[in-house]
Order: sequence, then structure tokens, then C-alpha cells
Amino acid sequence: GHGHGHGHGHGEHGHDHSHEHASGGKDLNRHAAFIHVLTDALTSVAAIIALLGGKFFGWGWLDPVMGIVGALVILVWARGLLRETAKALLDREMDDPLVHRVREALQDVPDTEVTDLHLWRVGRSQYSCILSLVTHQAHTADHYKAALQGFPQLVHITVEVNRCDESAHLDHRQ
Repeated sequence: GHGHGHGHGHGEHGHDHSHEHASGGKDLNRHAAFIHVLTDALTSVAAIIALLGGKFFGWGWLDPVMGIVGALVILVWARGLLRETAKALLDREMDDPLVHRVREALQDVPDTEVTDLHLWRVGRSQYSCILSLVTHQAHTADHYKAALQGFPQLVHITVEVNRCDESAHLDHRQ
């Protein structure tokens, strides 16, 4: 028979198993590992079927067909996994210490309450930032952007300032 190199080297998968995120109750890594083993088994079975078909029936076409079937299975799997992983990664970005430092810098501006803050990586050490805050002051978005001048890694900042009128402000004293 002809030598088919159907070897899978899975030694160098550095999976990071530290996802404490409840991503829809489904642990992505366990899911990925399971599918990984499954696709490996499937491609091996496909290879064996192709080899046997070629050996006993002279079906030379079976090997490339099985290769295509295997590739399709993996493509479908990868698409689903990428979609799930992208969601997890966006949340994971929020564990960055930078998020904490940005929030602190903003709350150092007197009478400022950060209500929403999102950071995501747009380059190796560049982030885009969207934030909402509430204040009684007549500060503009630019005033807050200036407060973040000390963060060169923030390449794009979107600030939403919500003015809080004294009249509308509820007195929280019990």
C-alpha cells in the first residue's frame, strides 16, 4: 500500500485552563477538548476506512473524499468554537488591571460616578474604551478624556456624560 502520513501531533497545544467565566454554563475548554478528541477519532476512522477501501477495493478516490469530509467536520466545529471563544475573550479583557486603573482615574475627578466601562484590545497593547458616567458638574466628554491622558494604551475613547440635575437627584439619607 502507499504510505499515508495521517499523524496528528497534539503535543504543543498550550490551552489556558483558567476560565472562571460561567459562559452559558458550558465550560468552553472542556467543550473544545471533547470536540478535539472527537474530531481526532473521526479523522483517524476516516483514514482507516480510506486505507481499507484502497487496499481491498482499489478505491483510490476514497482517501481524498475522506480528507474533504474530515476538513468539513473540522471547519464546522472551528466556526462554532470561534464564536463562543470570541464572547469569552471579550469578557476576559475586562479582567485586565487596566480596567481598574482607568476606573480609578475617572473617579478621581470630583463628583463622578462611572456607570459603565468597557475596554477591549485592538492591538497588542492598544485598547479601545467606551464609558458612561454620571456627574452634577458641567464637565464635557473632553474633560474626562483629558483625565485619561496618562494611559497611552487607550487609542480610542468614547465617553458618554450623563448630567444629573440637582432637582432630579434623590437624597439618599435614610
